[in-house]
Amino acid sequence: MSTETQSEKSASIRAISRSVAVLQAINRSSSLTLTHISEAVGLPYPTTTRIVRTLVEVGLIEQEPSRKRYRPTALVQTLSCGFQNHDRLVSTARAHIVELTRLIDWPVSVVTRVGKHMMVRDSTSTITSLTFNNYYPGWQVPLLSSASGRVYFAHASAQERAELLKQYATDSQGLDSLIIKEFRDGDAVAKIVEAGYAAVARTAYSANPGRTSSIAVPLFENGVLLGSLALVFFAQAASMSKAIERLLEPLRRTALAIQADLERNLPQPEPQDE
Repeated sequence: MSTETQSEKSASIRAISRSVAVLQAINRSSSLTLTHISEAVGLPYPTTTRIVRTLVEVGLIEQEPSRKRYRPTALVQTLSCGFQNHDRLVSTARAHIVELTRLIDWPVSVVTRVGKHMMVRDSTSTITSLTFNNYYPGWQVPLLSSASGRVYFAHASAQERAELLKQYATDSQGLDSLIIKEFRDGDAVAKIVEAGYAAVARTAYSANPGRTSSIAVPLFENGVLLGSLALVFFAQAASMSKAIERLLEPLRRTALAIQADLERNLPQPEPQDE
């Protein structure tokens, strides 16, 4: 039996990640030309053409009848079968995060884990001027580099943490090895759990590197970790210690209010057939 070489494995991963990026770009824009797809994903035109042809062959996208544009087909819906969308979390949290933003002015986001990233499910960035850019649903930040990801990781089960660290062992995404070691050894986890929050000053991964800082607390329902509640503020507006002093308690109260509402409005079980 032949074994897959490291170069073959890397090539396979690269091909899959490129194909996913192309599909996501088309899906976000409803339809795109080959040139626009190539620009959106940063791939050479010939590579993009091959990927698009493959996606057409498997039925996930199609060319529009009268234009040289490609659009997703109904088959893409099969990719989300079995996915829990956290719609109930978003609808329950919305009024609370709007109220919090009106109180503190800074944008607040509901964030859940997707692989090794945290994804924004809802945000109040559009209702405040105190933001550099809008954190629309689907916006992703790295897990161990972000406040929302760190607080999620620290409060996740030991099994989930072990699985995530296993993924980092094969693909660190350029993450500082010292950060990975700190979370693997458990020191960072213990500190975050004891404090009940995570904070990152002058985040390097944002659309405005170094200009914003963030604080995040976990979101639970009946002891089950759902995601994080995160707020972002201008780094020059306040030191981290001052921001924590002013903003942490309102953020915590909001997370607890969301949790209470979720637990008061539990979905009713489906009636059983006789």
